[in-house]
Amino acid sequence: MSDTISPHWHIEFFAPDEAHMRGISKIYASEKTPFQQVEVIQSNHYGKCLILDGHMQSAQVDEFIYHENLVHPAMVACPNPKKVVIIGGGEGATLYEVLRHNTVEKAWMIDIDKRVVELCDEYMPEWHRGAFKDKRTILMFKDGRKFLEKSKEKFDVIIIDIPEPVEAGPAYLLYTEEFYRMVAEKLSDNGIVSLQSGCSAEKELLCLAAVHNTLKKVFPLVYSWPANVPSFDIPWSFTIASKSVDPKALKRDQVDKILKERKIGHLKYYDGETHEGLFFIPKYIRDGFVKIKDIIRDNKPLTYRFIGEEKSSR
Repeated sequence: MSDTISPHWHIEFFAPDEAHMRGISKIYASEKTPFQQVEVIQSNHYGKCLILDGHMQSAQVDEFIYHENLVHPAMVACPNPKKVVIIGGGEGATLYEVLRHNTVEKAWMIDIDKRVVELCDEYMPEWHRGAFKDKRTILMFKDGRKFLEKSKEKFDVIIIDIPEPVEAGPAYLLYTEEFYRMVAEKLSDNGIVSLQSGCSAEKELLCLAAVHNTLKKVFPLVYSWPANVPSFDIPWSFTIASKSVDPKALKRDQVDKILKERKIGHLKYYDGETHEGLFFIPKYIRDGFVKIKDIIRDNKPLTYRFIGEEKSSR
């Protein structure tokens, strides 16, 4: 352990009486866009980090945990993912992971905040690895919901890589039943939607359970699971849903075969054994899905400023 004390700190508040402090050795960018406060920093412990509205979004040392969970279970479960849409995904890492699948012919990345993408492109190339310039990439700066409303395409996988539904933030209407019904309409028959679904700590399950419940109103097959992303400092979760494809039915050898056939190469987190384990979730989460009944709707969104201060959508 180093005895050096950082002269600068990023302090992320999880509640009025709880926060995480991270030492900062360099600030690459800090500016207010029309949508949010954006910071790209160098953390002494986590490497480069993307901070949006004061909240950690992605850190260099463990971004692979987040992005491999978000992308590969859905992409592998989809029989032949040719057309993929990413809503959000500013760093470009989600896009990079999608394009590793050689079945992909077109990948749309729809992010509302052009400046975030520009800053990530400039200061965080380790995330996108040139994916923004891939010939299969269609990069658009607009509202993701409006994009889906107007699109005539059917997509095989839709990945929603956006912040939590923070009050007055740019993403809270992308968690509602009405939006998920639109997603279902835009998916092909074997299509799958994947998204991050918030904190999975025992006392903070409202967001995860409400997202799970809301997706169940639209899709017959919905699965959520927790994952530890150390830089988040709280347990996180991911959810996938489909009209007809059951990801849980895939066995480890099938997953590994698909990864090999698609020439994915080395993954640090996800493989067939990991895939099977995703669906064995802790009892407290299963109990939470039974106990919490909230459904998120356009006129009753789930919003909060701090973890633990969610406003019920019931």
